[in-house]
Amino acid sequence: VCVVKEVSLQLCVTELVLDNCRSGEGKIEGITEEFSNLELLSLINVGLTSVADVPKLDKLKKLELSDNRISGGLEVLAERLVSLTHLNLSGNKFKDISTLEPLKKLPQLKSLDLFNCEVTNLADYRDSIFKLLPQLIYLDGYDIDDCEASDSDGEGDGVDDEEGEGVASTWSGQKNIKMGRL
Repeated sequence: VCVVKEVSLQLCVTELVLDNCRSGEGKIEGITEEFSNLELLSLINVGLTSVADVPKLDKLKKLELSDNRISGGLEVLAERLVSLTHLNLSGNKFKDISTLEPLKKLPQLKSLDLFNCEVTNLADYRDSIFKLLPQLIYLDGYDIDDCEASDSDGEGDGVDDEEGEGVASTWSGQKNIKMGRL
């Protein structure tokens, strides 16, 4: 299990990628409200079953939760992530449109990814989601007219990959950020 052990520069961290670090008991651990400037949080394939422990992060715009085992409980996202614009839930256990209803309370949400979730197999899936969430511009990378999103439309990962720089470059020089195993 990877957790943040010591962070004296939490206020400086705007992107935190913990992909493939196993969570304890399927819950979010080690991420607190002290990460107040966090704009991107990526928890891909960490074994999450719940988002109940997500802290209040007023500046978080992009949340990557793909390839976990989440099947509901999205109310907490609407309560604690008020600035969320991009949400990736692909590869999770969502079966019914009704489990996505709490996302109506995220007025800034413009991109939702549910690829590889059972809910995508429902008849009229796309129409139902766009009707449920009229604030959405993109669903699974495509708009309501089936036009693919471009990186300039905000579908990019927000990470500058020029000259080999990526998320790790945002941490260079921040020696007080330590990751470790429990």
